Amino acid sequence: MEHHVHVTPGVRLWVEERGATDAPALVLVMGAQASGLGWPDELVELLAARHRVIRYDHRDTGRSTWSFDEHPYPLTALAEDAVRVLDALDVERAHLVGMSLGGMLVQLLVADHPERVLSATLIGTGALSSVPYEHGDGTRSPAAALPGVSPALLELWSRSVEDHGPEAELERRVVAHTGHHRVGSAHARADSSGMDRTDALASTRVPTLVVSAPAEPVYPPPHAHHIAQAIRGARLVEVPGMGHALPREVHAPLAAAILDHTGGTGAHRP
Repeated sequence: MEHHVHVTPGVRLWVEERGATDAPALVLVMGAQASGLGWPDELVELLAARHRVIRYDHRDTGRSTWSFDEHPYPLTALAEDAVRVLDALDVERAHLVGMSLGGMLVQLLVADHPERVLSATLIGTGALSSVPYEHGDGTRSPAAALPGVSPALLELWSRSVEDHGPEAELERRVVAHTGHHRVGSAHARADSSGMDRTDALASTRVPTLVVSAPAEPVYPPPHAHHIAQAIRGARLVEVPGMGHALPREVHAPLAAAILDHTGGTGAHRP
């Protein structure tokens, strides 16, 4: 089922629901400049076997309102948009799964709206915490000193766009879904200040799963381990071979990890 949700005056978001309406809600929060279609249908269906799965287009992506140039907003507003989606769908509390920037938005929700969060799953993201990273030998490194985007990925991003055949299928679907070929940059230009939640994450009671991806190039190891150290009670699980993408090969193990987490929180039944 597809519909639009008004989150602020003049801004509405495209929202899609799959699964039984009386099943526990699970909201998928995608990364920067990424449509909700960034969550592959196959993965969504696996999760919808036990959840009312909700995915949506952020502002300035997909079929949602593109208005940043006229009405700039901070990145924190994207987290509040997720709350408005829950309100509009009459969802009191939901399991949240966030990838990349979406993982940061989920951390904001864990910190600022814990009463709306049943559980959190974080994928391919960094901690909104200044807690130092503790190495296996007990030494510590400042959070700011953790490795950045891999040079190989930066080089790839600098290349001209090429047609990669089947790998480009999602891009074609997103263009068809959006209705135009414009490349958005709103989230890169949005104010990213005020996102540190060190204390709130260190004391949260929201059950949190951190997915470790060995081939992650945007937030390479040990970012996932740092998040697990920074968030109280967080649990770490590794999906072998996973990077900063959701190819078919990772759908089954990733869905299994998420469903194991949502089913073990004690608050997964309708």
